[in-house]
Amino acid sequence: MSFAKKNAPYWLLLFGVLLMLAVRARVVRVPEHIVLGAERINVQTAQNAAPVSLGDFRNGFASVLGPALPAVVNISSTKIVKSQRNVPDFFNDPMFRQFFGNQPPPGMSQGPESEREFGLGSGVIVNTDGYILTNNHVVSGASDVEVFTPDQKKYKAKIVGTDAPTDVAVLKIEATGLPTLVLGDSSTLKVGDIVFAIGQPFGIGETATMGIVSATGRGLGGAIERYEDFIQTDAAINPGNSGGALIDLRGNLIGINTAILSGNGEGGNEGIGFAIPINMARNVMDQIIAHGKVIRGFLGVTIQSVDPDMAKAFGLSRGGGALVGDVSSDSPAAKAGVQRGDIVLELNGKEIKGPQDLSVRVSQSAPGSVAHLKIFRNGQSKDVDVTLGEFPEKGGPASAQPGETGPTGLKGIQVQNLTAEIARQLQLPPSTQGVVVSDVDPSSAAAAAGLQRGDVIQEVNRKAVHNVDQYREALAGTTDKTVLLLVNRAGTTHYLIVQPQ
Repeated sequence: MSFAKKNAPYWLLLFGVLLMLAVRARVVRVPEHIVLGAERINVQTAQNAAPVSLGDFRNGFASVLGPALPAVVNISSTKIVKSQRNVPDFFNDPMFRQFFGNQPPPGMSQGPESEREFGLGSGVIVNTDGYILTNNHVVSGASDVEVFTPDQKKYKAKIVGTDAPTDVAVLKIEATGLPTLVLGDSSTLKVGDIVFAIGQPFGIGETATMGIVSATGRGLGGAIERYEDFIQTDAAINPGNSGGALIDLRGNLIGINTAILSGNGEGGNEGIGFAIPINMARNVMDQIIAHGKVIRGFLGVTIQSVDPDMAKAFGLSRGGGALVGDVSSDSPAAKAGVQRGDIVLELNGKEIKGPQDLSVRVSQSAPGSVAHLKIFRNGQSKDVDVTLGEFPEKGGPASAQPGETGPTGLKGIQVQNLTAEIARQLQLPPSTQGVVVSDVDPSSAAAAAGLQRGDVIQEVNRKAVHNVDQYREALAGTTDKTVLLLVNRAGTTHYLIVQPQ
């Protein structure tokens, strides 16, 4: 007899005790009145814990899902897209042209044509008067949006506003007395907490799945969204679940399902799904309704991660924090004295785990507020107060072009002096100094570190280099040693660690 079978009653008892501890709080639904411009929105938040009977779970989790299911809706969107329909080559045959001349055959237009594109997703009713949270990518560019509720009602929806950097959108339908979900507190989530995902996968109808919180504060380097602070879960999330609800064991809304990782390339669930924390989604929703857009705090720095190798190069005992690779001129950070090479360790007394952590927290701060930074500079900690500005929405940096070949520096790298003409080609200010990388061996350690043609090396091991001679001098004696480079790429500087091969 196996251990599991022999001790089954004890495991059941233990499971029961754990469930009692996990769900011994019930939700007291207290309306919270939020005045947002001309709108007054009533949402419900979870407060005042109280015991819940274990009997509610004797047959499973129907007592949790039952009240939540009516508040999760199906969203159908329609957008008009332009497509180019090409005439097959054989219509260019002279014999066909005898009949059709220079005009394409009937029904075979060569010009752009308008087509309707349909999309399906999910959404969550968060207010009895018809406000719905969903993903931006569910309704982006849509000309028509319809909402279908579980009780088989259909509504035309208005897009109140969208926010692509967080992939959040707010819809409004003309209805009252709607079922809603209570907004929880995603900051209290722990790895291992039980969660449920609700949505409309593959358009088959409302579906609920169960799993746990696999990770919190998950970022993917901006691969999905600009501001990533995801809840990761193994609760099954599939196409069509986007914009649906992630709820906790108390039935509170703690996330908006948004993305999955799929190794097979077909978009199916493999146990790695991501949800936008409700604290972030709610902040975005409140601002969209109040201002029509999201107003974010702005620091004015380019930041990057600090791994153990980078930490060692800067004299830190361990990785973590956010390394300042560049400081925008006349930015709040520049005015406060933040410098390139500073490592931000804390914001407002709380540890910074990485660059994404700092980016998200600054973005959620109000312009004009003071950010208290703890930074590491030249072996010492320093406190810096920065009055945040408002984040400017603008495009990314221009692309760079490679220069000519030149003398050899690091193994596998060719560099040359940065002339005014090359700086112009790279769309850099004429005053930019350094050496331009004209070639990189793809098999070199520098290529593995991310160095590219067109990069301008401005520092080697924290020493400024203005020409090839200074570059070579800075590299003297670094054979078989780690090299720290400050690289200017398309006008933005960042640090690279090149390990010896």
